[in-house]
Amino acid sequence: MQCHNPNEEPINQKAEIFANGFWHNNAIFAQLLGMCPLLGVTTSAENGFWMGAATLLALICSNLTVSLIRGAIPANVRIPAYITIIAAFVSIIEMAMNAWMHDMYLVLGLFIPLIVVNCAILGRAEAFASKNTPINSLVDALAMGSGFTFALVLLGGIRELLGQGEVFGFDVFGPSYPDVLMFILPPGAFIALGFILAGVNIINRKMQARKDKKAAALLNMQTAATQTAEVQS
Repeated sequence: MQCHNPNEEPINQKAEIFANGFWHNNAIFAQLLGMCPLLGVTTSAENGFWMGAATLLALICSNLTVSLIRGAIPANVRIPAYITIIAAFVSIIEMAMNAWMHDMYLVLGLFIPLIVVNCAILGRAEAFASKNTPINSLVDALAMGSGFTFALVLLGGIRELLGQGEVFGFDVFGPSYPDVLMFILPPGAFIALGFILAGVNIINRKMQARKDKKAAALLNMQTAATQTAEVQS
């Protein structure tokens, strides 16, 4: 008789929430949300990382707050309430960056307050945090924020590498590499993003094919076991 572990289902549920937020439902790769900061600040991997970190922190704080007080928010004012909550945390993050990371604050500029209207954050508050427990909302925020940060760092790293031959300021191709200005400019962001999305689609198709293959093999095993049982009976 197989023992059932009561902790296995919650762990699997949280792992599924994280995988869904980080990859399968990624704000950039799957939903194409938050494109303004993606294309505006990813001239380098470092810029993308700090923009993603600010967004991740805003997601965590807003998701937790919305989940904790979801029962006290009237349904007819939930969207204004969510925006107010998000705006409060973004203002705190903006002032903190201005105080302790002033140089990066100047680089990111207007894109920091624009986190308030990032569809990815408001969408998670409405679609997930308002309907789930604080723990699951925290996992969802970590997943979505990490996935968003990963997308920004990846695009920023590719643009920085192809545009200047560097990644996070470290010289990769040497001083003889000719700077390719196109990848630093907005057109380069669209080109690099297109190739990234093509690669993501290829990976997703391979993952789905592998999943279908495993499902077919399991079905064949179950069918064979059923036929054997029928013959024996």
